[in-house]
Amino acid sequence: MILIVVFAQSSFTVASIFEGIFWFLLPASLIVINDIAAYIFGFFFGRTPLIKLSPKKTWEGFIGASVATITSAFVLANIMGRFQWLTCPRKDLATGWLHCDPGPLFKPESFPLPGWLPWKEITILPVQWHALCLGLFASIIAPFGGFFASGFKRAFKIKDFGDSIPGHGGITDRMDCQMVMAVFAYIYHQSFIVPQSFRVEMILEQILTALTYEEQKALYMKLGEILQERLFGQS
Repeated sequence: MILIVVFAQSSFTVASIFEGIFWFLLPASLIVINDIAAYIFGFFFGRTPLIKLSPKKTWEGFIGASVATITSAFVLANIMGRFQWLTCPRKDLATGWLHCDPGPLFKPESFPLPGWLPWKEITILPVQWHALCLGLFASIIAPFGGFFASGFKRAFKIKDFGDSIPGHGGITDRMDCQMVMAVFAYIYHQSFIVPQSFRVEMILEQILTALTYEEQKALYMKLGEILQERLFGQS
């Protein structure tokens, strides 16, 4: 269980760091923001209990924290996305400054605003739209990490893992769901951010393993016809 929970999931954290510290720091920050916002909204506005396992968690805190987390994700992505040291992919874990082409995700785009507003346009990084998805996931999964931690703490008859923040726990209490968030962030990055690259060897291997001999023969004939048409078209 230790190998699965700690080492296996930590590998996704390291992989995200190699893609750029942005993809580790933003998801980790969102989990902390959600936990603290849930405490603040629940403390001032909480009336309706969310789950019996953690009686101090309320629907008001859950909803307020969700709004705060999604909003913070949109704003933080704009701030972090302007620093190449955070967005550049890494070849190692050195702490030196990096310089690279930030790519289209981190290049600002301007959008016009209605004339009745005091601003004429707003500048948004495309990565901010992806940050909204990370913020939504953090809003949903972070409370469940808290529920698991609450059950764990009750089993050992303790209230919090630490007491750095009176009544709210310590640093460990803010990290309930970091590993789950790290896995999601890496999978999301690989699925929707990284451009899919195709190599001849990879396509050929798929053809040889997935197609029958007759299908391979038909594909060969079809490719020959297409190449002949292009060749005659150029001449």
